[in-house]
Amino acid sequence: MQITRFPDKNSWNTLLQRPVMDTSTLEKKVNDILQEVRTGGDAAVRKFAAEFDKVTLDNLQVPSAAFAAAEATLEPALKAAIQQAAKNITTFHRAQQEKVQVIETMPGVQCWRKSVAIQKVGLYIPGGSAPLFSTILMLGIPAMIAGCKEIVLCTPSLHPAILYTAQLTGIEKVFTIGGVQAIGAMAYGTESVPQVYKIFGPGNQYVTCAKQLVNKSGVAIDMPAGPSEVAVLADDSCVPAFVAADLLSQAEHGPDSQVVLVTTSEKVLTNVTNALNAQLDALPRKGIATAALENSKMILVKDMDTAIEMLNTYAPEHLILACEGAENLADKVTDAGSVFMGNYTPESAGDYASGTNHTLPTNGYARAYSGVSLDSFVKKITFQQISPEGLQNIGTTIEAMAAAEGLEAHKNAVTVRLKQLEYTGSLITD
Repeated sequence: MQITRFPDKNSWNTLLQRPVMDTSTLEKKVNDILQEVRTGGDAAVRKFAAEFDKVTLDNLQVPSAAFAAAEATLEPALKAAIQQAAKNITTFHRAQQEKVQVIETMPGVQCWRKSVAIQKVGLYIPGGSAPLFSTILMLGIPAMIAGCKEIVLCTPSLHPAILYTAQLTGIEKVFTIGGVQAIGAMAYGTESVPQVYKIFGPGNQYVTCAKQLVNKSGVAIDMPAGPSEVAVLADDSCVPAFVAADLLSQAEHGPDSQVVLVTTSEKVLTNVTNALNAQLDALPRKGIATAALENSKMILVKDMDTAIEMLNTYAPEHLILACEGAENLADKVTDAGSVFMGNYTPESAGDYASGTNHTLPTNGYARAYSGVSLDSFVKKITFQQISPEGLQNIGTTIEAMAAAEGLEAHKNAVTVRLKQLEYTGSLITD
C-alpha cells in the first residue's frame, strides 16, 4: 500500500482517486451484445454463453429438481448460517415498511403517499471466482417483502448455495445466464426470460456497462456501481490485526478493488502494515489481494477533524471507525454507503448477516446514492382528494398561480368547478 503523510488538502482529489479503467472500446462491445440479445432472444443468449462461458445451454431455466438436490448437498452448518442471515436481513428490511399517512394540508385538501411494489424485477448474481449467494438474500428478501409479483434471477453459477438461497427466499425463476447477455435478457425479454422493469446486482465492468446502457433505454437499475472498496479510520485504540483483516477482506474481492486507511498515528501505520503482511501470506486469494493493495493507500493526518473531512471527500462504499468515540464521529459522516463502528464491528458482518444491505454505492456515488433497501423495490405514488369545501379554500390560489404562468386552461379547470359550486352548492357528479 502507498503511504502518504500529512497531504495538503489541494492534493486530496488526486490522492483519493480510484483505479481508472479504459472503457473507450467497452461500450461498443457491450452494446453489440445487448442488441443481438434484443433481436435474437434465446438463440443469442446460447451463442454468447458458448462463446464467453464455454457452456452449452440446452435449457436456460433451472429445473425444479435442481433446488432439492442443492438442499440435499449443502452442509447443515452452512444452511443454518444462511437461515440466520435471512432472518436478520428480513427483520431489518421489514422494519422499513411505511404506513400510509393521510395529511390534510388545509381544510378539505387531503394528500397521501403509498408504496407500491415494482411489479417485475431482475436480480443478477455473478459467477466468477466466488459464489455470491449472500447477494441473493440482500436482493431477494426486500423484493419479497415489497411484494414484487415477478422476480427473475440470472446467474451463471449452479453452486448448491446459490440454488438453496434462491429457494429459501422464494425465488422460482432462476436462469443459468451470465454476463452482458443476462442483463440483455432481463432488460428486453426473450422466449424464456421475462422482461423486467428494474435490474439489481453486482458484476464486472462488462455487466456494469450493460446495466448503464439498458438504463439509457428505459430499464431502471439499482445504482451505478464499480469495484468494491473500504476505508478505515483508526487511532491508537484500534487493534491493528483487526484493521488489517478488514482491509484484506475487501482487497480479496478483485484486483481492481481499493482499500484506504486513514489514521492520526504513525504507530498505527507501522503496526497495521506488519499485521497486513503477515495475514496476506496466509490468504488463498493472495494474488488478487496483492494486486488490489497496489491501488490502495495509507494516509497519516494531523487530527480527527481532518480525517473525517477527507473520508467524506472520498465517500467510501464501506467506512469502518476503529477509534475512540466512534459513535460521536459517526454523526459527522455525511458521505458513505454503510458505516461500521468500533473494533468489534467488521465489515464482513454487513456483507453477510447483521441485517443491513450489502449492495452499496461505490466509486464516490455515496455522495448522492443510498444503498439498496426496501425502498429500492417500490415506487412512491402520491394521492390526493379535495372536497367541495377544500376546492373553495384552495381554488383562488391555484387560479392566481396558473394565470401568472400564462396557463389559462389550468386556471379554467378550477374556475368551472368553483362556478358550479357557486351555482348549485355542490359539484356535478355524473
